Amino acid sequence: MCSVTTPYEVAVIDEIQMIKDPARGWAWTRALLGLCAEEIHLCGESAAIDLVTELMYTTGEDVEVRTYKRLTPIFVLDHALESLDNLRPGDCIVCFSKNDIYSVSRQIEIRGLESAVIYGSLPPGTKLAQARKFNDPGDPCKILVATDAVGMGLNLSIRRIIFYSLMKPSINEKGEKEIEPITTSQALQIAGRAGRFSSKFKEGEVTTMNREDLSLLKEILNRPVDPIKAAGLHPTAEQIEMFAYHLPDTTLSNLIDIFVDFSQVDGQYFVCNMDDFKFSAELIQHIPLSLRVRYVFCTAPINKKQPFVCSSLLQFARQYSRNEPLTFSWLRRYIKWPLLPPKNIKDLMDLEAVHDVLDLYLWLSYRFIDMFPDASLVRDLQKQLDGIIQDGVHNITKLIKISEAHKLLNLQNSSAESQSRLSGIVKSRTRRNHGTKALGSKAAEPLGSGAGEKSLASRLVQQGLLTADMLKQLEREWMTQQTEHGKGRTESGTSLKGTRRKKKEPDSD
Repeated sequence: MCSVTTPYEVAVIDEIQMIKDPARGWAWTRALLGLCAEEIHLCGESAAIDLVTELMYTTGEDVEVRTYKRLTPIFVLDHALESLDNLRPGDCIVCFSKNDIYSVSRQIEIRGLESAVIYGSLPPGTKLAQARKFNDPGDPCKILVATDAVGMGLNLSIRRIIFYSLMKPSINEKGEKEIEPITTSQALQIAGRAGRFSSKFKEGEVTTMNREDLSLLKEILNRPVDPIKAAGLHPTAEQIEMFAYHLPDTTLSNLIDIFVDFSQVDGQYFVCNMDDFKFSAELIQHIPLSLRVRYVFCTAPINKKQPFVCSSLLQFARQYSRNEPLTFSWLRRYIKWPLLPPKNIKDLMDLEAVHDVLDLYLWLSYRFIDMFPDASLVRDLQKQLDGIIQDGVHNITKLIKISEAHKLLNLQNSSAESQSRLSGIVKSRTRRNHGTKALGSKAAEPLGSGAGEKSLASRLVQQGLLTADMLKQLEREWMTQQTEHGKGRTESGTSLKGTRRKKKEPDSD
């Protein structure tokens, strides 16, 4: 979002260690090298010092390093929490999946306690409202359940951080999903929320939910943070336009592939993962747009797991191509405003998706002010939606209960799943390099009640060996294949009933 053409006296770039992020690092590189400022202050981990110093040497800048010590002590406890019965005021339970968030919140409510909830896809206003609720000494809510979203951008009065699990889904450099133990950097960032100088607690405590995780947490926290070796880069619109001049009939997605293949970067840089960009490029490929406009639409930040957000990007691009401004009245009709308060978790997620669509509109309004002219009205609408979502999150345990009753949410054994991931994947880092071995050891683990019902597909998705998109593709191919086989059997007079019986024979199992 930052302008690289506006002159500033002072610029501040926070979380500079994000320059190494496989997908978003380019934005920090762009800010660091592109800002027109007399003085730039960088805040973040010491792991970035060497790389930043090297980059600034190449541009002839003077670098001054100032180190700050934490103002309050923090201790890793020698005992795990083990049971939610042992919770006390000021505790924050950190989970790495929404299902764990829902499950823990529900279990806390059963114990007669109130909890605040913070996770990444909540609107900023809702996160702040939940933070205020947790921080308020007069509010009965004394427990916080959160994802690692608490690690950045929120001031919270936390006494003790409790890691519900140490396994976190991540996307590697190739764009593949992996489930791995959290890094030292992530662990320090989250643990550091306990006993902050600005909070009412004069020291912080850190522990885990499960006893077997505690030694691993101590090991992770005691590891030195690896210095950052390279900064992320992303091809600019000008570079892609120059490239397209020589390949005029090539799609933007293919142009990106060719550009990245031909790119040569020195050891201080790497080309960021372009999968999200290519996903958007393929989504709007059939819509007639100039290359520059198409590039901007593809850099718009969207969650490709949200179908409504993806279809909205498509609809916005279509309206733009027809030269039809996206007015406030059009947008209200499109999102079917006014929206009702959520009755279950699915409704809440749908409202979060609508909030993301309004974010997308506002993001595009900065780039195409004539075509997205009603930013101030949309901002007001977004505040109203934020209020509806806040009410939903305030009653989240009630929504979870309703969702469970209508089988819209399955929270059984979610804590057992988190624990088994640790024993199946963490203990030997070498297993991650041998997917079949990891899978074999997982299959050999003793199954808890209900664990046998978990499908092979869901286990593969959990372990990062299969993505949701791959699963859908396999399902489509399977259905097509079954339809073709079905036609063949019908033509040859084979009965479906006989086929079903055959499937149940022991040999075929």
